[in-house]
Amino acid sequence: MKRNSIKIAVSTGLVLLAFVLSCSKKNENAAVPTTSCFPDITFSSISDDLILGRQIDSQIVATPSEYPILPRAQYPVAYSHLERITNNIKNSGKIGNKDKLSWEVKIIHNDSVLNAFCTPGGYIYVYTGIIKYLDNEDDFAGVMGHEIAHADLRHSAKTMTQQYGISMLMNIVLGKASQGQLAQIVAGLSSLKYSRCHETQADENSVGYLSATSYKCNGAASFFEKISAAGGSRTPEFMSTHPNPDNRVANINAKAKELGCNTTLPNPISQYTEFKNSLPK
Repeated sequence: MKRNSIKIAVSTGLVLLAFVLSCSKKNENAAVPTTSCFPDITFSSISDDLILGRQIDSQIVATPSEYPILPRAQYPVAYSHLERITNNIKNSGKIGNKDKLSWEVKIIHNDSVLNAFCTPGGYIYVYTGIIKYLDNEDDFAGVMGHEIAHADLRHSAKTMTQQYGISMLMNIVLGKASQGQLAQIVAGLSSLKYSRCHETQADENSVGYLSATSYKCNGAASFFEKISAAGGSRTPEFMSTHPNPDNRVANINAKAKELGCNTTLPNPISQYTEFKNSLPK
């Protein structure tokens, strides 16, 4: 009987392992049907994500040497454009957790960094470098769609659960973490390594979100094309993981073709130029 139990346990384990390693099935229940990722485990509920996000945000604001946040009161035009673009995507009707997350957006002043990242709870941070690097609002919307997808699908919480463990994250949520533990998480935010599958999900969802807006739905592909044309030397952390930029262009365009959405450039350049000009020189 014991031997049979062992055989059953081993067989079950192999089945679960095959299930865990699979990343090719489609999640048809998502707001935007996309690739499903296994394992896809988070440490807590969305309400806990919000607490964790607020704690991390407070630490980011308290670390201006690493994260020089532009004051909203001094740069109202820049924040007006950023929030307008974010709201256009949020109101697409495609975001599953639209009414559950904070959706706070902040600008980090560093022109040398092509990056954007999000924390659990929907706090999104965008560097001035990537805003200035892009040529039009549709391409920037593609990048924002990618980050909004990471937030919507709770990729930050899932990745942090794997990287730091449940105990450490719950200590932060419960207010029991040391300052060093919180600082450790904050220091690694801009280089948080999502899995290949999470990056694919974020790319696909970016297309899906934008498909229900006035933006061209494959805006993120244009970003990768510009990176590739430059030799990839400035690929940002949040998009430098697998798959490579050329493959991601193909994947994004394939998703756009599947959805039959607009891939032309309908939006005027003037608004995005005003956005860029409103940033510090």
